[in-house]
Amino acid sequence: MTEVPLSEGPLSEVPRSLEAAIAQAKTATAAALTAGLPRILVEICIPELKIMPVAQQFYPLLEAMGLQFKVYFPDAGAAALAKRDWGNPDFSIRGINEAKGRIEPDDDAFLIIEPSSVEVIEVEAFCNEAMGKSIVMLNPQLEDIAVVGIGYTARKLRERFISTLESCYYLQPLEGATILRCYPGPWQVWGETSDDTYELMAEFPTKPSGEAITKLFESEDNGSANQEGAPPSKPKKPGLFGELQQFLRALSQ
Repeated sequence: MTEVPLSEGPLSEVPRSLEAAIAQAKTATAAALTAGLPRILVEICIPELKIMPVAQQFYPLLEAMGLQFKVYFPDAGAAALAKRDWGNPDFSIRGINEAKGRIEPDDDAFLIIEPSSVEVIEVEAFCNEAMGKSIVMLNPQLEDIAVVGIGYTARKLRERFISTLESCYYLQPLEGATILRCYPGPWQVWGETSDDTYELMAEFPTKPSGEAITKLFESEDNGSANQEGAPPSKPKKPGLFGELQQFLRALSQ
């Protein structure tokens, strides 16, 4: 993975709350839709994140942009629950298996909530049927190896379909670092500093691999060790969404 020079313009910032992350994701999605990207991924990779309240805060972006849109969930049960919790809104909310043949000429966009590898065939067929429309997938789980498998057919599936998707927003807290991509900016790796803030470590043209991130920390540790004999620093646990993570840990105890 090749690093790119750090940008000199305004940087995306690591959000310090879930609300801030959703707002950032909406900004990136609006930019991607305006640029005409046809198949957009929005990924907020926080363990145990409940997608329903995130989706409820996210879909008003499409309304604000004046788009005619429909919302799809992995199954009809989740769609019915959303319809109830969201107060029976005017736009259509359905299961993805109900999507075929329901694309209308005045539809501008479709929001697919947390599609999994179980629905990947249906999602691909729908995307092909919706050519010329905008599709946004919120927290997709399309590459679950346990379900899709690792054989030749599964690899071809990923090459054929998943490679056509553009990640316009990606946020993942790691051990001592955060991966962030906010369209149209590059992929970024932010390191957590000793005072619980973040500094930009590197930027990449595509999603950095685990190996690339490990090399970043190794390089930083070697640099620290060379300064006046200081010992290498160790990455801290992520402070991102600290209160949320503490809450999730408390639930799991």
